[in-house]
Amino acid sequence: MGDKLNAKEILSVTMVLFAIIDILGSIPIIIDLRRKAGGHIQSEKATLVSLMLMLLFLFLGEGLLQIIGLDISSFAIAGSIVIFIIAMEMVLGINFFKEEIPETISIVPLAFPLIAGAGTMTTLLSLKAEYATINIVAGIFVNLGFVYAVLKNSVWIEKILGPVGLQILRKAFGIILLAIAIKMFKNNTGL
Repeated sequence: MGDKLNAKEILSVTMVLFAIIDILGSIPIIIDLRRKAGGHIQSEKATLVSLMLMLLFLFLGEGLLQIIGLDISSFAIAGSIVIFIIAMEMVLGINFFKEEIPETISIVPLAFPLIAGAGTMTTLLSLKAEYATINIVAGIFVNLGFVYAVLKNSVWIEKILGPVGLQILRKAFGIILLAIAIKMFKNNTGL
């Protein structure tokens, strides 16, 4: 675990974060959020906020949680509840989140908890024990480059999928997201 760039470590970190962030699985949510925001998601803002949250948590996460009297499990449970509600919206077609200011959608729930959520944050802390920080940071940048590309091209992706494909994807990923939320909840409550 040196402090030099290591392609193997960067690839490992990138793959782990890619699986946790699951931006491809979030495409139906992104399209839904874009509609709620009046047809536009601030891709740059969502990506930059996600970057800041990830870096902040990588370097100060455990300390910040301790200062406010939280443990990682409580943080993960809170994130799982937000993800559960978003999944219920997808599956049932009901809006629980009523955004008075559509511009905030790029921050909550897109940047947090979908991109830089509890799963990502706890994963970053786990990776820190195994990989050099510089390689974790490089892996974050690679992932957020991909996230930015997906966010920026969500209109094009929606056109390719079409209304029927989008609806099928939305319901299927809604159920997957429900399962992820329940798993996060179970893992952090000891149920």
